[in-house]
Amino acid sequence: MVRNQLSQSGQYAVYQNSMTPLGYYDKYNCEGNTTFIISAGAAGEVGYSADRFWAADDCIYFECGEMLNDRFLYHILKNKQSILNSHVRKASIPRLSRESVENIEVVLPSLDIQSRIVNTLDNFDAICSDLNIGLPAEIEARQKQYEYYRDLLLTFAETGTTISRQTDRQTDRQTDRQSEIALLQYVFGYAPVRVKELYTRLKGTPITAGKMKEIDNPNGNIRVFAGGKTVIDAFESDIPNANITNVPAVLVQSRGVIDVVYYDKPFTFKNEMWAYTHKNIDTTKYLYYVLKNNVNSFREAASGMGSLPQISLPVTEEYLFNLPNQDEQKRIVEILDKFDVLCNDITEGLPAEIEARQEQYEYYRDKLLTFKELQG
Repeated sequence: MVRNQLSQSGQYAVYQNSMTPLGYYDKYNCEGNTTFIISAGAAGEVGYSADRFWAADDCIYFECGEMLNDRFLYHILKNKQSILNSHVRKASIPRLSRESVENIEVVLPSLDIQSRIVNTLDNFDAICSDLNIGLPAEIEARQKQYEYYRDLLLTFAETGTTISRQTDRQTDRQTDRQSEIALLQYVFGYAPVRVKELYTRLKGTPITAGKMKEIDNPNGNIRVFAGGKTVIDAFESDIPNANITNVPAVLVQSRGVIDVVYYDKPFTFKNEMWAYTHKNIDTTKYLYYVLKNNVNSFREAASGMGSLPQISLPVTEEYLFNLPNQDEQKRIVEILDKFDVLCNDITEGLPAEIEARQEQYEYYRDKLLTFKELQG
């Protein structure tokens, strides 16, 4: 077999240097229900195929006799993964010799016990696989559902656009914008507002990446946000020119990864960013959901501004949106908070569940595959 004989799809998978098939071939050299080990590239990885396949040069496979259950061998070798890894020769292409594999000692119980162990471990394996496969799809489904309802709750009737245009033309003649907003909310249930008209803008702290690394302390009582996903905790006394925000606020991450963050504990941020707050917590949280719902438009506004995306202050200051009355704000915020919790629970909770199940599986695998010398 040569590489140019392979196709992207076919009857028999070809394994060579990873668990991902190199391609597909019209012949096979291994029967189904066979355990194999990759010896170069992803050296030391243990695989099992229920279907016939072609084992290429760097794929070591095993033909079990009457005394050894093929699937039991797979579990045995998975349980000895650390031993296999220790024999991998580190080089430009990691390699595992056939001899080091053949010298691994195993204790064989009776075929009946092997079969019972296989059934138990396969059940554990299936549970772990189901969680790993199902989790990303479940997270994506929940996220899409959340974004759909967020968009639905934050989208108002077309009349709002008309009112917005009328308000724009009358702005110069208005002397009390707050009264106008209140009146429109009373009459129509909502009013078109620009962020700068209603929210207090907060400034950050001049701090370098080096200084953040220096003062980073997991016990710190102040969170410090920088560009992208860079976040630390620090003590206020260690933060130079500390400008601490002690009220709930919406942080605009304006450079690198363009995003918005809601935070309700003491924090500060690198002064290339900015934040907004309002005396009413629901009004502050409502702005967070509005900006989050439109974050892609901010990212589009940042394109073409250099190698590192960046938005300017007017992008959010001049942002026009419909603000419902106070009761409606509260209702919408409560609904979206519940969705947010659901998404966070599944994103944070299920990986922990997967890890716990995986540890449980490995624990029982080790117990089931550890035999006293007299056994076998």
